[in-house]
Amino acid sequence: MKLHPHLLAAALAAAVLPAATACAGSRPLIVAHRGGTADFPENTLLAIRGSLANRAQAMWLSVQLSADGVPVLYRPQDLSALTQAQGPVSQYTAAQLAGFNAGHQFRDPDPNAAVPYPYRERPQPVPSLDSALQLIGARVPVILDLKTAPDPALVDAVAAVLERRRAWAYTQFYSTEAGFEPMLARHPKARRFETRDATRGRLLQVALEQRCEPPPAPVWSAFELRRRLDVSETFTLGQGLTGIANAALWTPQAVACFRQRSPAVGLLAIGVNSSDDYRRAAMLGMDAVLVDSPAAARQWTILPARRP
Repeated sequence: MKLHPHLLAAALAAAVLPAATACAGSRPLIVAHRGGTADFPENTLLAIRGSLANRAQAMWLSVQLSADGVPVLYRPQDLSALTQAQGPVSQYTAAQLAGFNAGHQFRDPDPNAAVPYPYRERPQPVPSLDSALQLIGARVPVILDLKTAPDPALVDAVAAVLERRRAWAYTQFYSTEAGFEPMLARHPKARRFETRDATRGRLLQVALEQRCEPPPAPVWSAFELRRRLDVSETFTLGQGLTGIANAALWTPQAVACFRQRSPAVGLLAIGVNSSDDYRRAAMLGMDAVLVDSPAAARQWTILPARRP
């Protein structure tokens, strides 16, 4: 089953999905990771336009705060990772950041490309959150990944933009930092994912203890479809460490656990970048998947579902 496009924003923002979307074989929503980081320079207006053209059904954007208090779209800790500049975002004003090329380090995925760094001649500015929301409008839901240490100034500045753009209804917050939770709670309109710590804990309880503690209320939860995990065991004389290269914590048992109290819990699988992984997420009953290439994912949704 698929949600009709005009229901997507309300469904994702309200964390209320029809129970039927949890059935095996449903088509998870395609969420453009950083606007589509494999297709275009990430977190740029160009990436947002491209992912919308490739029919992404939601947008995942990384947010930091400029020196003059403006929320901007950028992910790494240092500007040198993506641009020709150096230093943290917080050292520069929004106007200065707009003069940096967020596509400077973007390499053409084709190893035989005549121009390996195509956006050095076509600079892509570091955009403000305001300009991104103006471009997106209410066409698709937006997930804002807060990419700094917990900072009330960032939360308040983002909230001011959402209020001005009247974007609360189709926006959610996500962060790997649980410290943002009380800051977001001060804004009654702020819809937020369950903390990553809570999601990880629930998944590990199911996997290692065969114990289920579902979310207490309808909420969205996100975790990688597969990821490396290191399991540490403490002994009297030291520690033992086991690395699991490709741990798959989203299982049928885990999905059933998360939805035990309410089928309206929304589940998002991070790092889905192949048609096989998309099929697996569909058969698990995930509601959404975070993809690097909406251009590639455009083809997955028309593939017949099969058991992984």
